[in-house]
Amino acid sequence: MELFSLNNKVAVVTGALGLLGKNHCEALAEAGANVIVADIDEAECKLFSKNLKTQSSGFALDVTNEKSIQNLLENVLAVFNKVDILINNAAINDMVENPKNILEESQFENYSLQKWQRSIDVNLTGTFLCSKIIGSQMVKQGNGNIINIASTYGVVAPNQNLYKDKNGNQIFYKPPAYSVTKGAVISFTKYLASYWAEKNIRVNCLSPGGVKNNQNEEFINEYSYRTPLGRMANPDDYKGAIVFLASDASNYMTGENLIVDGGWTIW
Repeated sequence: MELFSLNNKVAVVTGALGLLGKNHCEALAEAGANVIVADIDEAECKLFSKNLKTQSSGFALDVTNEKSIQNLLENVLAVFNKVDILINNAAINDMVENPKNILEESQFENYSLQKWQRSIDVNLTGTFLCSKIIGSQMVKQGNGNIINIASTYGVVAPNQNLYKDKNGNQIFYKPPAYSVTKGAVISFTKYLASYWAEKNIRVNCLSPGGVKNNQNEEFINEYSYRTPLGRMANPDDYKGAIVFLASDASNYMTGENLIVDGGWTIW
């Protein structure tokens, strides 16, 4: 079990206040890591970090801003003098602002450049910038571990049939930007794993499946029907995968995309 220990490791989690972000932080702390809870709201980050079991801290972070990332790194180094693990979890999954126009606004033909660009800025450029700035510190240290969070929708296309009502009428379309950016994150993972392999830095990717989070019963049933294990994921179903990727248990693994989706992508 020592292979899974993260004792004395320092782990930065971006987008740490999100549904999965909080579970990633808890999993790392439970395995012994000192966790840097990083998200837009610094007060909430600090509050959440106090509930973790290790010497953890909370800091504000805008992943689209190089200065913000640099400030985070400087704060972490001032306290811990190193960064062992980076989890690029920050992302946006764009929504339609006006529920009355949800069908029209979610159609690809009507999808706005502003929404497209915002997703690229956060989901893709944010991963690039955090990896570049914090990964450069890992190069100086001579070791490090980067875990990018992608999605099954970066592997296969969204099933738009999920977003129909019981009469078969389309009520919403899953927009393109989330899938495109998550697919790019998987490619970026492979690039960076190859580029930094000689620097003793491993780079892997986790692609979660759909997570149960107050969706309507019809959606949950339809998603579960299309999943071999017959259910959506619970938010804590990815804790084991995160600890595995962050620890020496995955020491001979880099450039890979670990898909944890209840079998969604095998059909």
